Amino acid sequence: MAFPSTFPVARYRLEFTTEKPIHLPEYGGSALRGAFGHGLRQAACVTREPDCRSCALYRSCSYPAIFETPPPSDYSRRVLANVPHPFVVEPPPWGERAHDRGSALNFSVVLIGPALKQLPLVLLAWRKALRLGLGPREGTAHLDRVFVEGDPDPVHVDQAGRIRPHDQNLRLPSPERAPEEVTLVFDTPLRLRRDGQVLGIDALRVQDLLMGLLRRVAYVVELQLGSTLDVDFAALGAHASTIEGERRLAWRDWTRRSNRQQQRMVRGGAVGTWTLRGDLAPFWPLLYLGQWLHVGKNATFGL
Repeated sequence: MAFPSTFPVARYRLEFTTEKPIHLPEYGGSALRGAFGHGLRQAACVTREPDCRSCALYRSCSYPAIFETPPPSDYSRRVLANVPHPFVVEPPPWGERAHDRGSALNFSVVLIGPALKQLPLVLLAWRKALRLGLGPREGTAHLDRVFVEGDPDPVHVDQAGRIRPHDQNLRLPSPERAPEEVTLVFDTPLRLRRDGQVLGIDALRVQDLLMGLLRRVAYVVELQLGSTLDVDFAALGAHASTIEGERRLAWRDWTRRSNRQQQRMVRGGAVGTWTLRGDLAPFWPLLYLGQWLHVGKNATFGL
């Protein structure tokens, strides 16, 4: 598999000061993602159409491009139900729920490909989102500073206004430098599917993980970067079946409120560690990149 040496992705840490107390769910990823969507729509939408798909600007507006990414109009294969979005929300640690007035609220956002060029709009959207109110009591917060991973100095502070130029490309390791063993840590639930069904811990296979990651990266490259990976899925699937795995995983449920379905939904996934052993070279850049792109269902929530 031919894989690039760099990938257009960057992780930004947003540091807020709470103004009106914020109460997040046990896992804040879904709530933050929803707030971001509201803020982004307010910042980007000019027609105020209730349904983006019927809007004349559907394929040129920044809101659907980032938050409800449509498939290409000439997409000839099976249209994906969920095109990968060019962002991932990484919320505060699990269980960090109460944020009193004057306290810090910090979390990260990963931007991919075209979303990197929209960084000023993304930050404006987050400002609006936290002014509109977050959580059941509609708490508010003020954006103070923004850091990009790997740089000790902020790329943006509220008083300065401008965003400092910085590197937005991740350098990927060479497959030739792959270790023979790697341990993956899943801090948030891992939801992998096979034949449309979410897999429980006993059903998880190394092949599900590696091929799920490969598919995610391939779709991001195709549908967000407008390129393709030179990938032999069958050969890599066969190779993945030779990798040994040692799991130390537990199941964790979490609850989210779906505004679209107007109901509370219980979701679960695996957390813990998963050690892989074998010839990892074909998957090494993918595993490294997975630290930014995430893997599995609800990756944009930070799972």
